[in-house]
Amino acid sequence: MIYIYRIYQWCIVSPIMLVLSIVTALVTIIGTLFNQDYWGYYPAKWWARAWCWLHLVRINVVGREHVDHETSYVFVANHQGAYDIFSIYGFLGHNFKWMMRKGITNIPLIGTACRMAGHIMVDTHTAQGLRDTMAAAKKKLHHGGMSIVVFPEGRRTSTGKMGPFKNGAFKLALEFGLPVVPITIDGSYKVMPRSTFNVTPGTITLTFHEPIQHSGGNDIAQVSHQCRTIIQQDLPIDQRD
Repeated sequence: MIYIYRIYQWCIVSPIMLVLSIVTALVTIIGTLFNQDYWGYYPAKWWARAWCWLHLVRINVVGREHVDHETSYVFVANHQGAYDIFSIYGFLGHNFKWMMRKGITNIPLIGTACRMAGHIMVDTHTAQGLRDTMAAAKKKLHHGGMSIVVFPEGRRTSTGKMGPFKNGAFKLALEFGLPVVPITIDGSYKVMPRSTFNVTPGTITLTFHEPIQHSGGNDIAQVSHQCRTIIQQDLPIDQRD
């Protein structure tokens, strides 16, 4: 059965998604010239859903009632695999901007679409680059209801276990006084781990936890630890540290 699926994945779905990716990037680039918030989110939302549907990957969402559409958040999620991006983009249900590595802008067409969509390109190599990143984030979050999604591990796990968190997302949340929403992603590693481009049909569960309402007295390490602990509690034991 898996051999039939591989033929389906590479001979049918892959060409469709290649064309759809190009079309989505072009629509995003053109649309954002008129309305960045709308065209920077909705075309990619349906593109991401197509990735899941066509590859027979089901997304199960739990706890979305914890999120208010009129409130800005810093969404923080563990990073199991490539389908983390598709599942959040397609099923978060809240307009947002990614915090992504600046090197993505070098990808032809896709990089331009990401830049035009207003995603925040992270540059932590210099002090000025870090200041520019924070300034860009502050500008995006100025609009009510616009949020940011961050994978604080920085990259996909190579073992299935959750890695240590970097502090950038939590520094951002505390500096701007935003609640942090932990998101547990479970199942993405089995669907497509970092070591392969082959997809295994399955179910990915996104669990939205209650926002962490911090005060000025919280420090970055404290919020980071609390968030990581919450995310881990809904992961299988073999994926915890």
